[in-house]
Amino acid sequence: MSKDVKKKYQPKGLKIVYEDEYLLVVDKQAGLLTVGSKTNKTMTAHYILTDYIQKGNAKSRKQVFVVHRLDQWTSGLIIFAKSEEIMLHLKEKWKEIEKIYIAVVHGQLKQKEGIITSYLTENDSFTVYSTNDETKGKLAHTAYKVLKEKNNFSLVKINLITGRKNQIRVHMADKGHPVVGDRKYGKDKDINLALHSKSISFKHPADGRKMSFDTKIPDYFHRLMNNKI
Repeated sequence: MSKDVKKKYQPKGLKIVYEDEYLLVVDKQAGLLTVGSKTNKTMTAHYILTDYIQKGNAKSRKQVFVVHRLDQWTSGLIIFAKSEEIMLHLKEKWKEIEKIYIAVVHGQLKQKEGIITSYLTENDSFTVYSTNDETKGKLAHTAYKVLKEKNNFSLVKINLITGRKNQIRVHMADKGHPVVGDRKYGKDKDINLALHSKSISFKHPADGRKMSFDTKIPDYFHRLMNNKI
């Protein structure tokens, strides 16, 4: 299969940034699930990509495997594997994969750069929270750097050192600066979540060459920052 993405077809709700015989890198729109839920099994990146590589043939044995996930309302880059072997390899090397996010958060942080560290666990209502008890949670590290400040918002670059569920959203809320539009860990209602998976870099699982992908910051972020990005 050609390494060049065919421009004649882009699955709805996501853009294929890169494709070869081993993996796919896609840019997901906010609002699209990564994988199915009990109430939504078809409007997901996983389902759409499976249909894409099967080219409409339901009997095809082709399938995609989830390497990692983005929250439904987080936009940006995700990697999918085309075999279980490649998926397991990428998961094993996950700590070596550089994942950069951009977020707009409420307020202006006193410390403009740092690393947030805590143990993250989840309660019965599926809400993730920080704990100091290492026996209850999984260790999580989030590196951040303030890029711009405008009014009562800050544009923040985030290096996701570990990849726990809702990690960025919980850690920024812990700092007292929740991500704009976060209905679960912040106080906002009925506005978009300002969190975007902007770039990802890794070694190709087949030949080890360096792969780097980058996406544009969504227009919504520009509007929040009064077009000062």
